[in-house]
Amino acid sequence: MPVSPQQLIRSLERQAPAPVYLFLGPEGWYRKACREAIAAKALGPESLEEGITSLDLDSHTMAEIIDDARAMSLFASDRVIWVASAELALPRGKAADAASDDSSLLAAYCADPTPGTVLVFDARKWEFDGEDKTKVERLRKFFAPVKTVVEFPHLAPQESRGLAQEFCGEFALKLGTAEFDLLLDATAGDPSRLYNEIQKLALYGQAKGGRITRDDILAIVPNSSETTIFALVDALARRNRAQSMELLDRLVRDGEYLPLALTFLGGIFRMALTAREQNLRGAGDVQSYFQRMGLPMWRSRAEQIHAAAQRFSVEKLEEGIGLVFKADRDMKGSRPDDRIVMEDFVFRLTG
Repeated sequence: MPVSPQQLIRSLERQAPAPVYLFLGPEGWYRKACREAIAAKALGPESLEEGITSLDLDSHTMAEIIDDARAMSLFASDRVIWVASAELALPRGKAADAASDDSSLLAAYCADPTPGTVLVFDARKWEFDGEDKTKVERLRKFFAPVKTVVEFPHLAPQESRGLAQEFCGEFALKLGTAEFDLLLDATAGDPSRLYNEIQKLALYGQAKGGRITRDDILAIVPNSSETTIFALVDALARRNRAQSMELLDRLVRDGEYLPLALTFLGGIFRMALTAREQNLRGAGDVQSYFQRMGLPMWRSRAEQIHAAAQRFSVEKLEEGIGLVFKADRDMKGSRPDDRIVMEDFVFRLTG
């Protein structure tokens, strides 16, 4: 039965680590916390440095890894062996026989593990659904002898929001609702990025009396230019050419790579068109629909997509997608400047 990172951390508070783990899934924040918890429980503070061995199935065979786990270290009585790229254990091409031998080696070790050694196989490359689902199931089958599987799916939006609130509390950072949503958007809800950016904003806020504004986030947090692009979409929908040009100028001044901004803009138009075609009636419907399609979608992002769908007609969205295609072609061809191409795009769509 798979366990969550939180369940693993709680279990380590009252019992010793399992002899073998499989870490499965792409999420990084809780993976780091679990790795630290295992090391602290298995090794203790006096052996943390010399007790951890890092290996990789890209450069070591399963037989070499099992041999290492069987061997006694000269420097530490207790060990944690971290094995990256566990996905490479699966057979490829004509390697089925070797994979069968590897599976037997793994099963034999799991049945009789080395006392004082914790072996962690780390597979972070694949998602749990979509195109990777079959690969994940094959990986589960190969590592079936491993009794403790810890799953690390991408965090749901509400989980990222909860962590962000915890981080704000830790650094005594106070944000308004709009600024908080902007920060979540700018970091895509990634916990590691949230932690770093909240720490930076807290230090910055100390010099300003603790008040963080929307402009502060736009200036300090990388990728907050996405919010400027949503503001540009809103101005385009109202055919406000002057404001659209002003927002385009802001993107240029902020050093935004305009071909990337154009791609993002095209994505907004396509999602807004899909929202209209699917008759999605609110931000909640938009969020649920795209999450079912496997696309991360924050509540504030869903509200922006829904707003774009409401403000643009189907015909105008289709025109916008066509103009994005034209601008992309012009940027890749012989042209004087990306900005001129984008200004032409704005001029045509607000005409």
